[in-house]
Amino acid sequence: MSMQVNGNYEHSRTDSAERVKEKQAAERAEKAKEAEKAAEEKKSGRLSEPQDEYISSEKAGKKPTGLYRVGQDENGNRKIFFDDPKADHADGKDDRSGEGEDGKGPKVSGDSQGKPAEKCVTNTDKVDREIKKLKEKKQQLEQQIQSASGDEKKIRELEKKLAQVENELSQKDNDTYRRQNASVSE
Repeated sequence: MSMQVNGNYEHSRTDSAERVKEKQAAERAEKAKEAEKAAEEKKSGRLSEPQDEYISSEKAGKKPTGLYRVGQDENGNRKIFFDDPKADHADGKDDRSGEGEDGKGPKVSGDSQGKPAEKCVTNTDKVDREIKKLKEKKQQLEQQIQSASGDEKKIRELEKKLAQVENELSQKDNDTYRRQNASVSE
């Protein structure tokens, strides 16, 4: 079986390369026309895309859509309050006065659906007790090592236990561990 190479192979290859070049040139010309058209629209004052613009509340004549402020809760702790301008003000009072409806303290708004804010308490007492026990155990092991001066085997065993307690303490005596293992109640 014999194969014959057609001499037109090179010719067809150059034709397709020329077609690709022509196509790319046409695409470039089209993009240039679009860019020129956009430049003309900008010059004439028409913008194809909307742009953001800052308008101060005095110029707009409207109240801001929402305000956050720092205040104090009933326990005197700092807290962030949101004054919702969409809330009904049937009594004519402005929420930004810092007084709640009863006039006693700041109004704490919940979520956007008008639900009251939930109060959560985080308790780390259990973790603190655990850390305290580990520190006491460490102290006891150090005392036992000092008192067992003659027995090398016992000292090595106590030092091994002490290393384990110190390792556990280093893992648990930090804020991250306290947060992860704290009990949260509503």
